[in-house]
Amino acid sequence: MELRTLRYFVAVAEERHFGRAAARLHMSQPPLSRAIKHLETDLGATLLHRSAAGVALTPAGAALLDAARTLLDQADHVRVRVAAAAGAATITVGILADGSDPGAGRLAAAYRRRHPGVEVRIRETELTDPTCGLRAGLVDVALARGPFDETGLTVHELRADPVGAVLRVDDPLARREDLRLADLAGRRWFRFPDGTDPLWRSYWSGGEPREGPVVRAVQECLQAVLWNGTVGMAPLGHHLPGELAVVPLTDMAPSRVVAAWKQGDANPLIRSFVQIATAAYRA
Repeated sequence: MELRTLRYFVAVAEERHFGRAAARLHMSQPPLSRAIKHLETDLGATLLHRSAAGVALTPAGAALLDAARTLLDQADHVRVRVAAAAGAATITVGILADGSDPGAGRLAAAYRRRHPGVEVRIRETELTDPTCGLRAGLVDVALARGPFDETGLTVHELRADPVGAVLRVDDPLARREDLRLADLAGRRWFRFPDGTDPLWRSYWSGGEPREGPVVRAVQECLQAVLWNGTVGMAPLGHHLPGELAVVPLTDMAPSRVVAAWKQGDANPLIRSFVQIATAAYRA
């Protein structure tokens, strides 16, 4: 069994769907289906029950999933140890200027336990760069939020967060249980500077051109709400000052928390980082 094929199988088993697994692996579905079929032939066992709704693990498939995860984890650990012995045990991680996500804290703790000999360098970036310096070659991997231009990048979703409008508590709309984007029409809204990734700008402005102050950081956005009554935006569950409230937006797509790195980068430290991040953000 090749490690690559085991990675394919784990993706299908976790996604319970060939199409979603293929998208996660950044490959087309036919070669993925063939690889799993060859694996079943090689093992002499049916691993998946296939249906129009997706796939389900057979008892043999469940047994292989546990073993495959262990083998892949061991293989990644070996790669990291080799990298450390070769003097390459440093990884630079880009993060957006928002340290309130508990997933990031769990990730840091888990990564320290797994790789105590790896030096992790953190580069915090403003909201004007959703890939956190990745395109400029300043970081190896980015903990970011989509959407943004993914050309030349591999992007792995860690979690999807509902989003709400950030308002002052004395704003009449702050007493609502939920809002729609149309309820905020005509209101002043925070904006990102010209030249910021268009997909990123469009998402955080609700897909509409807006008028309001230009901000570059989370605190600037919150202060614009406090001082000027500007509409802000934030994922639900983030800690906010007591003078502010966040009201869920029912027609706003969730904000995707992602890990991103350059396509073709085979750095084993990145692969291990993404694996640990996936578990930490789903906890």
